[in-house]
Amino acid sequence: MQAYKKIDFATNKDVVLRYIPGHFITPHSHVNYYMDLTDMKSRQREARATGEELAQHYMITDIVDTILCLDNMEVVGAYLANKLTKAGVHSMNSHQTIYIATPEYDSSGQIIFRENSKHMVKGKNVLLLLATVSTGNTIQNALQSINYYGGRVMGISAIFSAATKVVDIPVNSLYGPKDLPDYFNYKPDDCPMCRAKQPVDALCNGFGYSLI
Repeated sequence: MQAYKKIDFATNKDVVLRYIPGHFITPHSHVNYYMDLTDMKSRQREARATGEELAQHYMITDIVDTILCLDNMEVVGAYLANKLTKAGVHSMNSHQTIYIATPEYDSSGQIIFRENSKHMVKGKNVLLLLATVSTGNTIQNALQSINYYGGRVMGISAIFSAATKVVDIPVNSLYGPKDLPDYFNYKPDDCPMCRAKQPVDALCNGFGYSLI
């Protein structure tokens, strides 16, 4: 597998996109870059910078009651909520603060909320926060669950997104195709890297990657 490469964010030196070229399998597609966002999600200074930059998209008029964090984005989500709160972004919650929610998945991979956590979604304006967006399948599944539990998705944010919108909802991201114009994702049965017999480097999901 090739060495890491990186892209610095234009306005914040603590926001750095690290990626690895190769042949990677995600739950929904094959991709030619793996985004290693471990430090951005886990290291305090980078997570704070990432959350504060993502907050810029919602600091004027939006109402945010809950941030639903996928891909282990809870630390970033907390800093995002803190920035929004300090900026005066409104919340309809009686305590005037934002919930940071982590989804649970059932055996079929659907997001579920138990009795003690349903109140964080029902009747709430939910901001969906992800590390990366490639096909949009994960977002569509999350949208279905949020709608089922009575919530309303008011925005979608990601560190990197190959899509500009999913189901007519804009995806606000720090990095995208303009930063990696040769990034591609393919359906598993239509992958040119597989047809060229290029070996798979690793299996990837929201937790990281496992070499093959």
